[in-house]
Amino acid sequence: MFESLTGRLDGIFKKLTGRGGLTPQVVEETLQEIRVALLEADVNLEVVKAFTGALTGRLIGEAPKSGLTASQQVITEVYQEMVHILGDHRATIALASKPPTVIFMMGLQGSGKTTTAAKLALHFKSQNRRVLLVASDLARLAAVDQLRILGEQIGVPVVTPPEGVTRPSDLHPLVRKRVIEGMYEIVIVDTAGRLTVDEALMAELKELRRLYSPKESLLVVDAMQGQEAVAVAATFDREIGVDGVVFTKLDGDTRGGAILSIRQILKKPIKFVGMGEKLDRLEAFFPDRMASRIIGMGDIQTLIEKAKDIVSQEQAETLARKMGNNKMDLNDFLQQIQGLKKIGSIDDLMGMIPGAAALKSKVDMSVMESELKRVEAMIFSMTKKERADPDLIDGGRRKRIAQGSGTSVQQVNQLLRQFEQARRMMKTALKSKGNRSLRSMFPF
Repeated sequence: MFESLTGRLDGIFKKLTGRGGLTPQVVEETLQEIRVALLEADVNLEVVKAFTGALTGRLIGEAPKSGLTASQQVITEVYQEMVHILGDHRATIALASKPPTVIFMMGLQGSGKTTTAAKLALHFKSQNRRVLLVASDLARLAAVDQLRILGEQIGVPVVTPPEGVTRPSDLHPLVRKRVIEGMYEIVIVDTAGRLTVDEALMAELKELRRLYSPKESLLVVDAMQGQEAVAVAATFDREIGVDGVVFTKLDGDTRGGAILSIRQILKKPIKFVGMGEKLDRLEAFFPDRMASRIIGMGDIQTLIEKAKDIVSQEQAETLARKMGNNKMDLNDFLQQIQGLKKIGSIDDLMGMIPGAAALKSKVDMSVMESELKRVEAMIFSMTKKERADPDLIDGGRRKRIAQGSGTSVQQVNQLLRQFEQARRMMKTALKSKGNRSLRSMFPF
């Protein structure tokens, strides 16, 4: 995510290392480089001007902050201004004072609107709210079936058009009936999209907005469209009205131009971002955390929150005790690998670790992902006894494991060596930290 922009900014910050102070000339040179980096990232020109203009005023007229180097001071100001253009504060979904809260999902075809509707439904379901999905996209073939299948996967009911219903507005009476019968708190309406904005689409959305009176109208935007996405958003807001934006495919956006432009141009908050295809890969948008990722400083808070969802403190402490007693086995090793996969891809994980973003260009992420899959295959090829007691794995067993996992005996040997090294390191670390080690090693 944002690899090209993050890499450019990292290079700019590094050039300031060792410089005595922020003279007007140094500031001007630095801001010019930042200006170019943002434009190459497809950030809107007016946003770039506003961004660098604000930095100029803060960096030139301000006395050096105590204890900060030139590089640190520039990073601090860039971070604060980036938080500002991204929205300053977390913007949440406005819930109706009297249920149900109706949420409109709007966007062009291919933006990921239908999948995002299901992701948002899962988000609210995880908060123990009663959620209903409405399949009102009758223009795209298979859109109704897609939402129905997604609803089944997450356990959320979907209102689909009865046979003969061809107009989305004709579905409204059935939705009203289902809402009253089921006492649903959240109603998410997946509206139609087009390849481009046209009058027929706008007319249909205006009619549905009149019928449903949504509390929130969310525009789903493909982050990889860059400035085109900003233009589309402006049209939707002018014609229909937009309360918030959801960015999809953010994990594949190497530039970041759209997300850095849309808040300033549209004056509407970004509420969620999609970070992958899986239905649990919808993240609440926090401007400060996103700014930290963009400048290469990671997002440790999100990482901790994701880890909390995957590993309870009780599980973490149980594992720590096993490590301290040298009882960690390959089942535990496998559990840690699967936990990492639930957090996201290796690329996502490195983006959340402070300072690790700079390593991404030097490491082949696909190779690392393949290596994790290979390790999983080898462990799955072992018997329960072998996983619980790796010392049982002799030469014959190693050959069988290699054959079963499609690997070589050398790779099985390497896995067992790495596991033993990890076990020794963990035991040593726990002993050196003393009795308070459990919380310090597993803060989540």
